[in-house]
Amino acid sequence: MESRVKDLSLAEKGREQLYWAERNMPVLLEIRRRFEREKPLAGQTVAACLHVTKETGVLVRTLAAGGARVVVIPSNPLSTQDEVAAALAQEGIHVYAWRGMSERDYYNAIGFALSFQPTVTLDDGADLTSTIHKLRHGIRDKTLDYVMETAGSVDAEKLVAGLRGGTEETTTGVLRLRALKSAGKLLYPIIAVNESYTKYLFDNRYGTGQSTWDGVLRATNLLIAGKNVVVAGYGWVGRGIAMRARGLGARRVIVVEVDPVRALEAVFDGFEVMPMDEAAKVGDIFITATGNIRAINLGHIFKMKDGAVLANAGHFNVEIDVAGLERVAVAKRQIRQYLEEYTLPNGRRVYLIGEGRLVNLVAAEGHPSEVMDLSFANQALAAEYVVKNKLAIDVYKLPDELDREVARLKLKTMGIEIEELTEEQRQYLTSWELGT
Repeated sequence: MESRVKDLSLAEKGREQLYWAERNMPVLLEIRRRFEREKPLAGQTVAACLHVTKETGVLVRTLAAGGARVVVIPSNPLSTQDEVAAALAQEGIHVYAWRGMSERDYYNAIGFALSFQPTVTLDDGADLTSTIHKLRHGIRDKTLDYVMETAGSVDAEKLVAGLRGGTEETTTGVLRLRALKSAGKLLYPIIAVNESYTKYLFDNRYGTGQSTWDGVLRATNLLIAGKNVVVAGYGWVGRGIAMRARGLGARRVIVVEVDPVRALEAVFDGFEVMPMDEAAKVGDIFITATGNIRAINLGHIFKMKDGAVLANAGHFNVEIDVAGLERVAVAKRQIRQYLEEYTLPNGRRVYLIGEGRLVNLVAAEGHPSEVMDLSFANQALAAEYVVKNKLAIDVYKLPDELDREVARLKLKTMGIEIEELTEEQRQYLTSWELGT
């Protein structure tokens, strides 16, 4: 099977979307031009488990320009842009993705990618990476049964032996990789792209900050001004969401945090901080960004106002207790395309956006192309790095010089020049003799 997408007739529309993304991703295009000349990925098979969006399409085209055979599968069942998947499939990229996949479909897609015996993996949430590890370590479960339906006769030992390395895009995924490393079970080297400055300072903060609210607004069309907004988690994603809530005129922005340093930072940034038990009583809109399970549990939900809106900006749909909500609700109905109303036994109603999945990609289009230009430039350079360098098995940060190169290229495309150190200043910074 070369590809499986929803409808190949959508390809022309997908090419238009890719054109628009490329107009706003000049750094990645600059890298593509070099890749076309140098072919640093020649002979490699890259399996990309990413949100299949127009921005991902620009990355995939860049990897293919570098000489790679590319297989694209989704990292979320509801985030695929079907027109982009169709366009990529028509260009000879191997795609197994469509919007609205079942759990079985989703893991069939991972099996499809593994059937190509990839030598490099690009991941967003570590589902592809963890599946490879389950397969090699002999950990069988239902999802692995689904994987094997499309993986063919893939040999786990041979697969791992052929892997040069991988990358990981998200905070959640990096946590899973660190857990594998701590358990002594990590099987191949991974670049934690999420730890690059030009990724998390911009994608996580500015990209998610804007796109999360884009998803909330498309799903609800609510006025944010005057509302009490509760943000669970004050990492870089939470910071961006809270910042944009204030900019939209929220009356109160309340942060819920377990880390005392981050909580203190939120206070110094001008936000209220309190436990979720207290925030649940006053919030109008709740957004989770913790990377952990049940940041909002049933106890919290029962304390909420009639009409409270719940959304999740974390990678997995575990941060809001959706299963518990489904179990106790006395009624449920769909109000808008991505908005469901649950009536609780106490008569109050709460509204869940996008099944509790990643709100910016379920109810909107994900991050703006301009910010994904940075993230996917890191992905492309990371793929090149793991191919060119024989790395020991570990979780790595992309070298700082590559991080700075991405920033330099972005500034150049924006027409911005920066200062340079004089020789005297360089000597001062590298000398111990000079002082006051």
